[in-house]
Amino acid sequence: MIIIPARLGSTRFPNKILADIMGLPMVIRTALAVADIDSVVIATDSKEVIDIASEHDIKAILTSSSCQSGTDRIYEAAKKLKLPLDEIIINVQADEPFIEQSVVLSVYELTKKYAKDERVVACSAFKYISAPEAMDPNIVKVVTDNEGLALYFSRSQIPYPRDHQFDHYKGHLGIYGFTMKSLTKFCSFETSKLENIEKLEQLRILANGYRVAMVEVETESFGIDTLQDLQKALKRHSL
Repeated sequence: MIIIPARLGSTRFPNKILADIMGLPMVIRTALAVADIDSVVIATDSKEVIDIASEHDIKAILTSSSCQSGTDRIYEAAKKLKLPLDEIIINVQADEPFIEQSVVLSVYELTKKYAKDERVVACSAFKYISAPEAMDPNIVKVVTDNEGLALYFSRSQIPYPRDHQFDHYKGHLGIYGFTMKSLTKFCSFETSKLENIEKLEQLRILANGYRVAMVEVETESFGIDTLQDLQKALKRHSL
């Protein structure tokens, strides 16, 4: 199942998930982009989003406005849906209207691979980015071990190229795969100091001694956090 957390409030871009994307609200465009892969549910704190989803025949569930993160929101929705412990749940961000199906399928297959590995709480994806891109704190970087498991995520430039030029950074994509069992485990963890410092909820997993498995993907999509991002995305996809 694909669950899209859709919080209406946004400090940098108010009501961004309802922004017009070629004639459709962003959250609806995102849902339709992945609808052929699996069942899709929007998890939201907004009655307005519920009504809009209904107009487009997309299932939506009203969740609490007090959810601390998107993952907490999809967990609340998953509990309301009474999903079994072995159900694979893919968390696709509502601000990814141009996400490719190949990216979602790659994370799905990785999640299936690690479904019974007690070390791994979540699966996710990265794409290679350049050194100038790695300087942007809005682009999260990840370093991995030889198995492809994340060692750390940061808004900083990691790894730091002390002695030579480096241009092969891994940019983390905000898509996650869980089983219902591992999602339950994640949401049982206390918020970590690292998570609060970097404002990256995936660090909660590493801080508790568990792992995040990563897969390389190719994608032109990116999360839309600002009006400038929206203009950039629309320009790219109108070419």
